[in-house]
Amino acid sequence: MRYDDEFLSIPHVIRLAAERFGDATALIDGDRRWTFRELKDQMVDAVRATVALGIKPGDRVGLCAPNSAEWIFAALGIHGAGGVLVPLNTRFKAQEISYILRKSEAAAVFASPFLGNDYVGELRKADPGLPALQRTVSVLGPQGTADRSWNDFLGAGEGLSTSAAHESIDRLTPDDVSDVMFTSGTTGHPKGVLLTHGQSLRAYGWMAEEYTFRTSDTFLVIPPFFHCFGYKAGWLASLMHGVTVIPMAVFDAGRALDLIARERVSILLGPPTIFHDLVNHPDRAEHDLSSLRVSMTGGTTIPESLIRAMKTELSFDIVMSAYGLTESTALVTTTRVGDSEETVAHTTGSAIPDVQVRIVADDGLDVPIGLDGEILVRGYNVTRGYWDDPDATASTIDAEGWLHTGDIGRLDDDGNLAVVDRKKEMYIVGGFNAYPAETERLLLGCESVQQVAVIGVPDERLGEVGCAFVVADPEHPTTEAEVIAWARENMANFKVPRHVRFVDQLPRNASQKVLKDELRAGFTAVG
Repeated sequence: MRYDDEFLSIPHVIRLAAERFGDATALIDGDRRWTFRELKDQMVDAVRATVALGIKPGDRVGLCAPNSAEWIFAALGIHGAGGVLVPLNTRFKAQEISYILRKSEAAAVFASPFLGNDYVGELRKADPGLPALQRTVSVLGPQGTADRSWNDFLGAGEGLSTSAAHESIDRLTPDDVSDVMFTSGTTGHPKGVLLTHGQSLRAYGWMAEEYTFRTSDTFLVIPPFFHCFGYKAGWLASLMHGVTVIPMAVFDAGRALDLIARERVSILLGPPTIFHDLVNHPDRAEHDLSSLRVSMTGGTTIPESLIRAMKTELSFDIVMSAYGLTESTALVTTTRVGDSEETVAHTTGSAIPDVQVRIVADDGLDVPIGLDGEILVRGYNVTRGYWDDPDATASTIDAEGWLHTGDIGRLDDDGNLAVVDRKKEMYIVGGFNAYPAETERLLLGCESVQQVAVIGVPDERLGEVGCAFVVADPEHPTTEAEVIAWARENMANFKVPRHVRFVDQLPRNASQKVLKDELRAGFTAVG
């Protein structure tokens, strides 16, 4: 089924959902609830207000707010007016946000104070001439330094007819750009990835069907909405299939357990750290988790022991893993229902329909099955390019349409992809290529290692060697020498970390990716 043919655009999803699911609960945020019909009305009001704000088709609009009902309303309003959404990382500082708003030539910014940050106020200090500051809307809470509160914003749209809002939505097509999603900037300034309505609808409509989303489900969405994981695999995929959405602004394992039990949550997707924290929470056994049904985790190595714990301790029937990057609408491969724990733990499954995956050597030629190389992707999910950056686009997507991911992986005989590491994170130990993600996966087999991140560090004799930052299992205390001795027993010598540093927790960003630059900056040799 082609979901981009059925839904046409993201706002069209909400209109059809209102017809199909009516008075069923679409959205829960705290003690507030909206049916699918009420969600459609909220969207139409936001579209009217966004048009009244002066946003024209094609205008980019920044959105910086925590996971919330209002984030969804604002996004739908921007889309429905024909605008292009620019989601902003709520952990970014003013200078980082200013760069993205200037680069995307944003015409307005919707924001909300969060975690002590007044984004609009900080932007006014850091970059007072920023064009987006000519139209600022406070999405949540008090108006603060924004030009308009959310209620004032909606009130200004009352002069526009409802029919005019629907006409604006009707002009959208699957080929229209819906978002400019800025990458994390790990290799320099963030780059804006262009994605269309149709790409997201086709990919995540299929994903939700494959993952067995159904109208009786409730999805607690923990990954941030500024990332495709929370936005497209989260609330968008849910609303397409009549699933109730519960946004969670800040992850807290205890509060998540309360919500799961109270609201009978059945779907929970996220990075492994979320499930690890739930499994190990001291109050877990006091909560009824029997409603949990579907999960997907990815973005890092997954020990088989965690998959088993997700099924036995958290009651999941289905545990999946997947791989994607922003430039591929964040979905390339996924395991399938019924795959073994070994397949889920050690691969990210096979390519989604109508998408191709190749593994190539440095010379661009395909490597044999089972050998490592760069992952290339081609299909409808690949971005049209980077915003206002033709050189970066040309260096990433070749003339035949293949996206060069910069990730290292291998395919097995069944077409399942194992992601070995980022090409740029590889280090060379005495002439041997070492991939941190592979070493991390192996180290997770040590009962003393609860979490781990590996980086390459300088070494006088070998050039580079591995350093493992380990969160130890408190029930199995260990030492640096013991971890290294275990590694020597279980992996090739060049993969064995020469240094082990014990930490209470690994530094992570809002998407729960480990901040390896912080680990590198904090590394000091001992002895």
